[in-house]
Amino acid sequence: MKLRLLKVDFVDEAVDKCLDYIKKHWKLETVEVELAEALGKIISQDIVSLVNVPDFNRSTVDGYGVIANDTYGATEGIPSILTLLETVEMGSRAHSNLRPGECAYVPTGGMIPQGCDAMVMIEYTEIIGEGEVAIYSPVSYRENITRIGEDVKEGEVVLKRGTCLGAKEIGVLAAIGCTMVEIYAPITISIFSTGDEIIEPGESCKTGQIRDINGYGISAMAKALGMKIQRHKIIKDNQDMLKSALEEARMDSNIVLLSGGSSQGTKDYSEKSIHSMGEPGVFTHGLAIKPGKPTILGAADGVWYVGLPGHPVSAMIVFDVVVGSVIRNIRNETPKPSLYAKMKTNIASAPGKETYVLAKLSEENGHWTAEPIHGKSGLITSLSQADGYIVVDKNCEGVRKDEIVKIRQFR
Repeated sequence: MKLRLLKVDFVDEAVDKCLDYIKKHWKLETVEVELAEALGKIISQDIVSLVNVPDFNRSTVDGYGVIANDTYGATEGIPSILTLLETVEMGSRAHSNLRPGECAYVPTGGMIPQGCDAMVMIEYTEIIGEGEVAIYSPVSYRENITRIGEDVKEGEVVLKRGTCLGAKEIGVLAAIGCTMVEIYAPITISIFSTGDEIIEPGESCKTGQIRDINGYGISAMAKALGMKIQRHKIIKDNQDMLKSALEEARMDSNIVLLSGGSSQGTKDYSEKSIHSMGEPGVFTHGLAIKPGKPTILGAADGVWYVGLPGHPVSAMIVFDVVVGSVIRNIRNETPKPSLYAKMKTNIASAPGKETYVLAKLSEENGHWTAEPIHGKSGLITSLSQADGYIVVDKNCEGVRKDEIVKIRQFR
């Protein structure tokens, strides 16, 4: 059988083709969830605060609310003596209105009385008599005070669409009284590992068989992107079985993903099966990257089909740079920051294709250094040792030792 040469796309070209189709044919659904259930979810709209935070002038220290002018020149030898007008209770309103020569006790986080424009820490004060307080250190205007709306102003956008809700974002939403959050509904995906040699992890592995690394690894990556796994199956090298599986999956899946069966071998039915699903069918068969060249991308009837290489490193890198990039783009997610590190060795690369190099990070003298992990794309231990990967541009011949490189972390 004569093999057909792959017509390859660069990664950005392939991603653009996928985005063009998806943005025309997908309508991202949204759902509301309770704040306590929102961790890790992606918000589908800007969140605007309806309140000021704080909504009262608040003390940042335990001490005495004063008029700053009354403390100027105060020392341990010549303190300012002020009349104690009120003791403010936590969670209660302050009732007094300070005038020159007066002060009020306010605990940390308590409400500042009217007329008060600074707080003196209790360490620099002393009660010296019936209703009198000695101030031993001056304070400046608004010192140790958080003003109304200083943290969050009413009408302010506190979180933008596409934000992934972590612990700190959940805290912000709690602060503004947000109890329900509109998020993107999970994108649905079916994952098929193809090949006569693939078996489940719990099965006894005979000579020539391989446990399903890709299916479980890709499922984990999909879940990390907030996807819902509709089905995860192993499909033998049989075109009728594969086509039947795709027919079933397209009924309830936004994405149908295959791993293995994309290298143009005599038993590789992925391209034919995807193309048989309808128009436009396969629009990319091959990426100008290493590893991961034999990648298939296509679509039909609003379903996105992705055929990943069989080797685990290739499959997981392509999933991140193609599927991950597309999903984050359509949800307007803020990219996870990359790290920058100094290379410990040279990396060779052939121009004309992007090269993805797994890297291990270490910290030396307060700076990150990166060391490439050399291993074949079928070695899953390479991934487990990696902190991320380096992308060597298609126009470069490699990376030199001591060069600063960008490390993309696995999402």
